[in-house]
Amino acid sequence: MQSGAAQGEALNAKGSAKPNLVGVLALQGDVVEHVAALERAGAQAIAVKTPADLERVAALVIPGGESTTVVRLLDRFGLVEPIKARVRAGMPLWGTCMGMIVAAHDVAGMEQPTLDLIDITVRRNAFGRQNDSAEIPMVIPALGSQPFPAIFIRAPWIERVGPSVELLAERDGHGVMVRSGNVLGTSFHPELTSDPRVHAYFLTMVAEAAKHVGKASSAA
Repeated sequence: MQSGAAQGEALNAKGSAKPNLVGVLALQGDVVEHVAALERAGAQAIAVKTPADLERVAALVIPGGESTTVVRLLDRFGLVEPIKARVRAGMPLWGTCMGMIVAAHDVAGMEQPTLDLIDITVRRNAFGRQNDSAEIPMVIPALGSQPFPAIFIRAPWIERVGPSVELLAERDGHGVMVRSGNVLGTSFHPELTSDPRVHAYFLTMVAEAAKHVGKASSAA
């Protein structure tokens, strides 16, 4: 984690977020693990707990946890609308496990609030409860030919993908990794492995977004 001074240095002269500074939502879940994995992949990373923290970052990761609790905490901390606004303006967002549920359009069989940032329907705990957790080697073409050690813990699966959503990986016929523009979702937990490829993939999304911001600024 960075100190307040270091976070301040991450802002450029105009006060906008530094292009490679990635936030990890720190209300619940594998925050430390994601920060460490992002740093191993070459990014700077900080914990995000407030709207002021969110303003400092160029991208956001929502880690695993308990989705209904996190949605309530997002509302309590005043983060729901700022996150929606930033993502809809182009900020990259990645939800892992619970984070993907929070980002989804809706949750199958439940009236559960979400951020509705990616057009997918997810089913909670679809791969089983805690004792059904597993590490599954998966070939994910976007990551190369080497199997990725995907760790599933009380994991959701994706029951429906909208027309704008790219299905990047499946397990047993169900989607487990998707992308729609600047939003990425994974059912599994890449932060719990030593394999940096999903984090590196997300950082390519962050770099792409930074280029678009740079072009827009130049045009203005």
